[in-house]
Amino acid sequence: MRRGEPALTEGPYHHGNLRAALLERAETVLAESGADGLSLRALARDLGVSHAAPSRHFRDRQALLDALAVSGFTRLNERLRAAAEAPGPVPARLAGLGRAYVEFAVAHAPLLDLMFSAKHAEDSSAELRELGHRSLDTTAGLIARAQAEGLVRPGDPARLAQVAFSTVHGLATLAVGSLLDDTPLAEATDLALDVLLTGLARPHR
Repeated sequence: MRRGEPALTEGPYHHGNLRAALLERAETVLAESGADGLSLRALARDLGVSHAAPSRHFRDRQALLDALAVSGFTRLNERLRAAAEAPGPVPARLAGLGRAYVEFAVAHAPLLDLMFSAKHAEDSSAELRELGHRSLDTTAGLIARAQAEGLVRPGDPARLAQVAFSTVHGLATLAVGSLLDDTPLAEATDLALDVLLTGLARPHR
């Protein structure tokens, strides 16, 4: 360090907050520059800590990316669980779950891409795979309850949940790609969920 040059310190992060700060900054960089723009050294520089400081929390760049994916799935699962456990009839909760997914997917598109890439990687961790399946399990559980109440058509709840996810994920992908033309996202979401729930409903005899 040259004379007169300020020393790098860990400021407020040396008390255990550095990991959270690294993840927060990494998610910002991911949204702005994509995964290719992420490096531990650059994050250390952004946060004003020594270039070696991040290694105490992440052994390498891949560990950072995996931690971002875990954080993303944890937050998504919390939102979906809250929607599934909200008061009200099951169809309304299914619709709320769908809206929660669309809102998260559109607001955090680069993170969602990273989450799915990390989940499907050959060396993905058991924790990441479990977290990645939890949203489907939450939806399947709610569909099974709706089936028990005679509100949803018979069928494997997990497969019906996959179809439901394909609908809301497809809508979110169109929204992120600016492919909804002049249709407001909220209006498109309401229509997609109406069509989805109509299709899931138990047929009248």
